[in-house]
Amino acid sequence: MPAIFIIILLGMISPAMTSVSPQESKPVHYRTTFGSCPSRTAGNLTLKLVKVFEETRGLQDVKRMIISDNLKDKFFISDYKISYDPIKNFLQFEFNCPSPLMKVQVYRDGSSEYNEAILVESGELFDPTYEQLLRREKKLNYDLPFLALPVGEMQAEIQSSITKLVRDLNVKFRKKIAEVIVSEEKELIIIMSLSGHPSSIFMGSSDWSEKLGKLQKIVKYMESKKKIPAIINLTNAKKVVVKFNDKP
Repeated sequence: MPAIFIIILLGMISPAMTSVSPQESKPVHYRTTFGSCPSRTAGNLTLKLVKVFEETRGLQDVKRMIISDNLKDKFFISDYKISYDPIKNFLQFEFNCPSPLMKVQVYRDGSSEYNEAILVESGELFDPTYEQLLRREKKLNYDLPFLALPVGEMQAEIQSSITKLVRDLNVKFRKKIAEVIVSEEKELIIIMSLSGHPSSIFMGSSDWSEKLGKLQKIVKYMESKKKIPAIINLTNAKKVVVKFNDKP
């Protein structure tokens, strides 16, 4: 009689040891904060990550996949945060994406061919589709300036310098810039659109940040006087030369 009792008890315990937790069998609820990201790409990334979590029930597996599959770059993410509440069976995603700064054109020697990319505030180069996605969702409502570089010149130092220069500008002034050119001599030229008229600014090869500060003051003063300079020469930081067209 005691032996029969033990067998029955084991039969009662065994199923409980192998059963799936009721919480694990339920679909995961989730919410995503898109931030400045295109909702289309952030939404697709969310679905991809939720599927992985439902299969593994581990946040570490999700984060490992983000790194191993290079998902931040593929979905234009600059930063993210993922949390899980096991009691509510609830996933929270928070995504951030960098602001686009410029369209980059890298020309090839001796030809008019070039490759295009989008330079973002982190200094990285994104695929041009990033701009298109932002425009479709009206998260970008002004024209990006062009950055023209000779082949081979998109090296880390120049990329970092240009990124910092443009990123530190307020958006109102940034909208006036139509094109930024780095010559083969590594001299900086800025083409601005002031009241619909082009102005060429020659910045030389050094002290760009200091000269850009002076440029903002000059442009503000000229606009207050309703004057449009055709050329502003800041090659020599101590001597500013401003030229006007004969006719406005």
